[in-house]
Amino acid sequence: MVRAALWLLTEVGEGRIFTKAELRAAFPDVAQIDRRIRDLRDHGWRIDTSRDDPALKQEEQRFVSRGAEVWIPGQAKAPKHKNGLTAAQRQKTFERDSYLCRSCGIAAGEAYGDDDLTQAVLNIARRKVLLADGAEEYQLVTECKRCGSGSTDREVDLGALIELVEDLSSMERRILAGWIAADQRMPEPIDRLWGLYRTLPEEARKAVASALDDASADS
Repeated sequence: MVRAALWLLTEVGEGRIFTKAELRAAFPDVAQIDRRIRDLRDHGWRIDTSRDDPALKQEEQRFVSRGAEVWIPGQAKAPKHKNGLTAAQRQKTFERDSYLCRSCGIAAGEAYGDDDLTQAVLNIARRKVLLADGAEEYQLVTECKRCGSGSTDREVDLGALIELVEDLSSMERRILAGWIAADQRMPEPIDRLWGLYRTLPEEARKAVASALDDASADS
C-alpha cells in the first residue's frame, strides 16, 4: 500500500488519470495491487472510479487527492470501518431501508424515467456521521449507483441537524414528524397551489397575485 501511495504521488500526480493496465505494469510483482489502491481510500485518499465519476472509462481511475501519509509509522493503521461488509450486514441494511435508495427513493431494477433508461442498482454506502457529542462513526445506508456517484467523502453533521430541528416552530415540527412517520414528504395544499400557479401564463399569474392581495387586505 505504501508503494502504491508513493507511485500515485510521484508517477501519476493529483488530478491525473491512470489505468488498471498502467497500475499492474508498475507493480508486476504484486498480485493484488488493485486492492492496495482500494485500501488507500480508507486512509483518506480519494481515488475515483467510473462509479464515482461518470466521465471516467471502466478501466480508468483518477487520483483526486492524497490522504494520510501511510509511509510514516502509525499512519497506515487500519481504521475501524476497513473490514468489508458481510452478507448479513448488507441484507439487514437493505431491509431496514425498504430496498430503496434513501436519497431518491428508487428501487433496484427501476428506470430513472428522465430520458435515462438505465436501471437502478442499489449499493450499501458507509456514511461518516459526526455525532452530537463530537464523536465520529460510520453508518450504513442504501444508495443507488447514481446518487452514490461522487459521494465517497460525504458526511453528515448530526448535531447541527438536530439543532435545526429544535429551532423549528411547533407547526413545522408536526409537519416534519408526519413526513418522518410516513417516510415520505406529503405535499401540503399550499405546495400543490404553488405548483399549479407556476404553470400559469403571465396574465393568469397576475390575476392570482391580485386575488391574493385582495384577500390579504380583507383579512
